[in-house]
Amino acid sequence: MRTGAALRAIFVRDLSILLKGALGRGGAVLPLLFFLAVAMLFPFAVGPDARLLARTGAGVIWVAALLAAILPLDRLVEPDVEAGFFDQWALRGLAEEGVLAVRIVAHWLSFGVPLMLAAPISAGLLSLSRAQLVTIEQGLLLGTPGLAAIGVTIAALTAGLRAGSALGGMLAIPLAVPLLIFGAGSLQPGGEGGLALLAASSLAALAIAPFAGGAAIRAGRE
Repeated sequence: MRTGAALRAIFVRDLSILLKGALGRGGAVLPLLFFLAVAMLFPFAVGPDARLLARTGAGVIWVAALLAAILPLDRLVEPDVEAGFFDQWALRGLAEEGVLAVRIVAHWLSFGVPLMLAAPISAGLLSLSRAQLVTIEQGLLLGTPGLAAIGVTIAALTAGLRAGSALGGMLAIPLAVPLLIFGAGSLQPGGEGGLALLAASSLAALAIAPFAGGAAIRAGRE
């Protein structure tokens, strides 16, 4: 019971920090604005051809979702490592894996849900049909938890490193490529299995992330 209550308190704290932002740095608003800005600017880059926008819009949305997910990497794990919170939690019997699992959920709620709410606006800007929007919403629901898991894992791996934020972005992008391929591919002709592959990839990332991140934090402590 004590462990469950402690993890719930950590979850509430993490979600509050991610939604409000650390030291006024934008919180959940910045990834949302970035997501919408990409969808707004893309038509200016490729022109007003509605068919071209509809054909490429899914990929644009998924790239924007990935970049929105990695924007807060520098405040997902490193501040707590530097402040010694993980050491204190370990002394109280809280495993790093449990703390990182609730942080993944908090990270997903802070960016994944807002992106899903903003997807209809992006779909309108990119001339996507209603059927395509439904597929995108399903894909974001299945895929953004995997993006959150990758983000937290990379944040744990790079915590304490100089220029860890820039390095984290470089590491996260290749790991997220399968999610982007399956997410964008689900809207292409013959891409009906894309959502299933996206869900499988996302579940694999969710299963691995707490253990990989926990091992990284313990290794950094030694």
